Amino acid sequence: MQNSNRASIEFSVNWQSKFAIHKDRYFVGKVDFWRDIFPGNMSQHIAALHKGECYEESFDAGVLVPPFEQNRIMKFRDAQFERKHGGNTLVPALGRFCPKGLVRSALDCSRGKFNTFRLIKMDNGVLVADTNHPLANYPLTLEATYLEKLGSVEKRGGVSTDIAEMVTNGGPGMQVPYPGVATDFYSTYPFRRKNEGDDATFYSSPRLINHLDDKAIDQVESIYSRLLSSGSKILDLMSSWVSHLRETLKDYETTGLGLNEEELKANQQLSGFVVHDLNQKPELPFQDNEFDAVICTASIEYLTQPIQIIPEVARVTKPGGVFISTFSDRWFPGEEILPWSDMHPFERLGLVLDYYRQTDVFENLYTESVRGLPRPSYDRHIQETVTSDPIFAVWGNVKGL
Repeated sequence: MQNSNRASIEFSVNWQSKFAIHKDRYFVGKVDFWRDIFPGNMSQHIAALHKGECYEESFDAGVLVPPFEQNRIMKFRDAQFERKHGGNTLVPALGRFCPKGLVRSALDCSRGKFNTFRLIKMDNGVLVADTNHPLANYPLTLEATYLEKLGSVEKRGGVSTDIAEMVTNGGPGMQVPYPGVATDFYSTYPFRRKNEGDDATFYSSPRLINHLDDKAIDQVESIYSRLLSSGSKILDLMSSWVSHLRETLKDYETTGLGLNEEELKANQQLSGFVVHDLNQKPELPFQDNEFDAVICTASIEYLTQPIQIIPEVARVTKPGGVFISTFSDRWFPGEEILPWSDMHPFERLGLVLDYYRQTDVFENLYTESVRGLPRPSYDRHIQETVTSDPIFAVWGNVKGL
């Protein structure tokens, strides 16, 4: 009996829109070089890699995902849009994504169909949906990093996996606006929240726990270590008891801005801190050009006035300095802005990217997503999901004068 090798591979879909450069990473724990379906010439090249080595291949638009087709743009009546979904009421909004099952009579699909479509026009009770893959019009580069050899299995039977489909499904592409359509993110602004109480009261008790699993935290630290430089003066916006900065970053000085003094005092990575409520006072209590970099970890979903706050971030950051926002799919229920929990995770990535774009004080914009990593076996949420918390990041540099 012949054998086939298996390996753990991290795939990255790399692409560029007119708004930003994008990298969507997906970890595949068991790739089977005999059974699985690879695009292009990737199978033979990846199989020849050694641990830590990479191979990439570029593809024209419509190769890794189904090509754009005009007949996938469909019209239907507003009355056909079912507004009840999962106990929530969804209101059609221009440029936003919705599950196809909400319009099953028009799109000829079942109620349980959770693939998405995008609303691109709303006019006199008629809605227009684009059901094409959001990456259909983009040339894509697929990068593979060989992580670990897993040994061999017998070459018989089994289920094959379409690698291109696996890494491009589930959201990549949803983070950019539709051409010629302004996404309706701000129908209610400043944003509201289910819990409209005083933040100072909610955060009065310290929470000295990690809200993300260790694998996800490692990814946040990795992003920061790539983008921050030793010797930097850093502002940790909406800080807590840890700033997720690795020891490889040397001679830095970090100021924390947060709401709980006890948490900030416990943060050994801070050189100093300020207790400040950004939802009450969007103005930052710092001088112009005071910092080399600003980070915001798993907190941007709580800002009710981000369009006022982000220019303040640019003001206190030196020209060319970087502002990095990272977040996941965990938050304090009721404290997040109202659109957040109803959004697809990649649509949240698009919202945060839009904050940077709306304020027009940043350049060299990037987005990155990380999905599919295994959750640590000791994590308390392992019974809910075996995959690690996904990580999403947006960053850009403050424009010069």
